[in-house]
Amino acid sequence: MTTRSGRRKFLLATGACLAAPLARAQQPVIGFLNGASYSLSAYLVRAFHQGLGETGYVEGRNVAIEYRSADGQYDRLPALAADLVRRQVNVITATGTPTGLPAKAATTTIPIVFVTGSDPVEQGLVANLNRPGGNLTGATTLAVELGRKRLELLHELVPKATLIGALINPTGPNVETVTRDLQAAARIIGRSMHVLHASKEHDFAAVFATLVKLGAGALVIGTDTFFNSQSRKLAALTLQHALPAIYQYREFTAAGGLMSFAGSITDAYRLAGVYTGRILKGEKPSELPIQQSTKAELFINLKTAKVLGVTIPQSMLIRADEVIHS
Repeated sequence: MTTRSGRRKFLLATGACLAAPLARAQQPVIGFLNGASYSLSAYLVRAFHQGLGETGYVEGRNVAIEYRSADGQYDRLPALAADLVRRQVNVITATGTPTGLPAKAATTTIPIVFVTGSDPVEQGLVANLNRPGGNLTGATTLAVELGRKRLELLHELVPKATLIGALINPTGPNVETVTRDLQAAARIIGRSMHVLHASKEHDFAAVFATLVKLGAGALVIGTDTFFNSQSRKLAALTLQHALPAIYQYREFTAAGGLMSFAGSITDAYRLAGVYTGRILKGEKPSELPIQQSTKAELFINLKTAKVLGVTIPQSMLIRADEVIHS
């Protein structure tokens, strides 16, 4: 015979079992859309989690995250964004310059937090930096606008290089701006520039063969999410061909590239995490001004410099955020 106390315990236990999956089902879900490979962007995901944590959200505890990656193939982004919309996620975090517009095209109702290295007004993501309007807001990092400075830094290290190559992704969102700025900067320092294009990994062999044939003395790699995912490959190729090169992020230098200089992408991802959490708490993206990360970072690989016979001035070593010795 079941006692009243026993029935109460049974009902409480049953209720707990039913409540647990229900609570998990009621967790908010973030759609994390990225143009590059997550295996090469783990540190950026950690930065996003850090920002999310600052608002009290922790993946697996009180929020779920659906990850989607285009692995550098931008034509996949619209379908990936549409899939997140079908899954009715609560917020889409669109990271990397090419992802914002496909996410915007996929929904006018789900809030979107983007990360971009370009001007979001010029891109058509938002109408105004202070009051974005619509369902988008986000964070920007210095990237495209530092192209001239990257060339100047490279010229400081290899002043005798009269012909400098520029590697650009022709399918990227900032082709004309990046190309125009680099060519203008080359004219200012009195150097010739040869622009080469690559949008897939198999394009690299022809690019470096051309650089060797032309006798290029240095290489500037244009900002692009696809190149981010190929940082290790590009670093290996520049070493293989003994070509001093500069890119934007630390991964390139850590993998053996000579130098990197750009805005702090980790800071921008952290800011995006904060905004994502604030939106989950009820704030409207239309009322959250675009966050602008103004921190810039310089990384130098001293071992690569010695292999290439490049002397790094002490003044530049002092300015570096990190000098990599291996």
